[in-house]
Amino acid sequence: MSANLGSALPEAVRALAEADFASVAQRFSSAGFAVALPAPGILTVKAAAPDPARASVLVSVGVHGDETGPIEMVAWLIEALSRTPRELAVDLMLCVGNIDAIAQGKRFIDADLNRMFRADRGTLAGTAEAARADALIDATRAFFEGAGAQRWHLDLHTAIRPSHYPMFAIVPEIIREEPRKALIDWLGQAAIGAVIMNPKSVGTYSYYSSEHHGAAGSTVELGRVGTLGQNDLSQFADASQALDRLLRGRPAFEAKAAPHVFATARQVIKLSDAFTMSVGRETWNFTPMKKGDVIATDGDTVYRVEHDEELVVFPNPDVRVGLRAGLMVTRIG
Repeated sequence: MSANLGSALPEAVRALAEADFASVAQRFSSAGFAVALPAPGILTVKAAAPDPARASVLVSVGVHGDETGPIEMVAWLIEALSRTPRELAVDLMLCVGNIDAIAQGKRFIDADLNRMFRADRGTLAGTAEAARADALIDATRAFFEGAGAQRWHLDLHTAIRPSHYPMFAIVPEIIREEPRKALIDWLGQAAIGAVIMNPKSVGTYSYYSSEHHGAAGSTVELGRVGTLGQNDLSQFADASQALDRLLRGRPAFEAKAAPHVFATARQVIKLSDAFTMSVGRETWNFTPMKKGDVIATDGDTVYRVEHDEELVVFPNPDVRVGLRAGLMVTRIG
């Protein structure tokens, strides 16, 4: 992060963006919590005595370094909570994902960190993001070890492109029914307009936590990418309020509207450098396509719309070979 940008930021935002937890950690520690910094950019705050009835909540931001809105939102929320630390009603892990990319104002250093939470990384095994994912995996395992049944992971992002649903979330299908319902209810309180049920991991952090640690995990897209210190925080007001109530153990308020729910029809994988899409990166998320439309071609492989209507999400023909270049979804609720 440049010196000019750093000096222009409010202290709470600068501290979180630079993974400087010193002040916040001291306030929670002085209030009697067990506080630890297991790795750079990771803070855990737990009750002094283990309590299986206490929820364990992992909040991650900055997994993509250019997605700065959630960093600002969480910075103000955690700063305020640390001023009344005894109101923290959950065991908390706060993670700032790609610290180096945030500092450089880039999405990533070598490769997408949110594709590294899997055993097979292929040619990406030696990247900076692979090493960072290993550190996050170790800390996440330690955080959830011995935790009670209520386990959450909210991985907060912002989208690159416009969306017909400005705020939406990806939820792994493997989450058990009761915690999945609680998660989707919470997403409604956070003004999330759409939920995509995901049947298969593509190496994301939230899917890893759900699959390996039984967490109700979700990748939550909160509006658009913005410059650190210049985000319109009003767009995050509902999400901030919902997260604050979750961390303080306060009763949920009624959602303004339940999210629309979508099933994954297919993941469009880039198989070779011959891959082309009929839609580009500028295409809005949840743009509808009709049965028979060509989504993409890749040599002899042709991806076509198979349902009467499918909507395209995350179209990106420029990803590396072997990664997802788009997601096709159908509305089910």
